[in-house]
Amino acid sequence: MTVPKTRQAPDSFDAYWAEVSGARTETIRGITVRVPVDVPMVLEQRMADLQDSEQEEDIAELVAFLFNVGPDTLSTWRQKGMGLTEFQVVLAWGLAHASGSDLTFAQAHELVKKAEAEGKAQAAAPNRAARRASSASTGGRSKPTSGRATASPRKVSRG
Repeated sequence: MTVPKTRQAPDSFDAYWAEVSGARTETIRGITVRVPVDVPMVLEQRMADLQDSEQEEDIAELVAFLFNVGPDTLSTWRQKGMGLTEFQVVLAWGLAHASGSDLTFAQAHELVKKAEAEGKAQAAAPNRAARRASSASTGGRSKPTSGRATASPRKVSRG
């Protein structure tokens, strides 16, 4: 009879976290990235700091924090032909995993397409406040009209 091995506890938090996080990787456009298992605290803070930024360096920094890769990853993906939709799928997939959802790339793609369709629908149909603001109504009462404008025409008797 064999005695089952007892699992030995890791010696440090780092060893423990590496064990529970799985340290899985994926290859995206030739670059091996770590599958995020948590949102890095630095990423959350930098996203708040850079929410209005459109600078490529800032986006590259966020990608590096999310996937634990070098700062040139975004540039390499672009050079290898990654398009905007593909980049959005990668980000949706990565952020989902970082938030604890085991999303596939196909599911992330569906989310991106759905968000794009909803964005187009909202852009095509202005919201209620926008319609009200653009209308000629002042919100006040209507001016009374004269009886002449609203009365029915008089019948003339012929007799």
